[in-house]
Amino acid sequence: MPEQKAVVTYFHHSGFSVGCADTLLIFDYWRGERNELQGDLALCEADFAGYNQVLFFVSHEHPDHYDRVIYDFRHLNYVHYIIAADMPADAKGDRMAKGDSRIYGDVRVTAYDSTDLGVSFYVEVGGLHIFHAGDLNLWHWREESTLRQITQAENLYYAAVAPLVGKPIDICMFPLDPRMGGMYEAGANHFIMTCKPHIFIPMHWYGRTEIASDFARHCRTKFTEGVALTKPRERAEILFENHSINIRVYLSAQQEDMLRRRQRTENEDVVQQALRALEKGDPFSESDLPVDSITEKNAGQKE
Repeated sequence: MPEQKAVVTYFHHSGFSVGCADTLLIFDYWRGERNELQGDLALCEADFAGYNQVLFFVSHEHPDHYDRVIYDFRHLNYVHYIIAADMPADAKGDRMAKGDSRIYGDVRVTAYDSTDLGVSFYVEVGGLHIFHAGDLNLWHWREESTLRQITQAENLYYAAVAPLVGKPIDICMFPLDPRMGGMYEAGANHFIMTCKPHIFIPMHWYGRTEIASDFARHCRTKFTEGVALTKPRERAEILFENHSINIRVYLSAQQEDMLRRRQRTENEDVVQQALRALEKGDPFSESDLPVDSITEKNAGQKE
């Protein structure tokens, strides 16, 4: 494979952007139930700089995947909206059902099935293959569901994933929802084992950052590397080159600035402590004797 680069930025929940070549893909952007993405963390027009086209994707109508704020950018002629066919009538964009395919310049978008509402998206861009699962997952509740319900969920999930097996997937964003209880990672594990994505990024983990981080560490296989992006605007720069993958993860500018300020404060504290020690003086600094010996000598002189 010739050298290819993608920059994946996490926003919130299942919301990501993927920059590749001259195209920016934005999947299931959502500011959060309590509007967690504000100020510098929120998506803005400056994020589109350097790209010739911006494609917004909405996998389905659930409020944690569909934020109408995305239409604030509809006045830009290089912005396009790609939405699931079963979205509400007032949703704007090119509607896609399972099996549909569309071309946007050099980008090909194909819609695949979901085990919930809507679709999942498979995007071919800049020589890379990007998959955003939406709510495609093995939805089961082991402690609550009956065996029949679990079996039905498994069959539905396996059937939805089957058309993706054997297709190249360079970067995958996939649900890892701990609310399901036992074996909540079953769908993710099956997807990794059967579809073998090169990069697997957990999403939809409902604030449980440790879930994403632990799974990314332990899901590694011969074919797959896990990457956890858990803070708003945290990004991964991924370079695919000569059958190798190089990954660098960066915090948001706001978080990097916070770390720099914290480090500066810690450094200043160390300097101040040293200065205070010099000002007070050290009674033992010019002696080779053990502290106990000096103490005993001083005590003897006082007597």
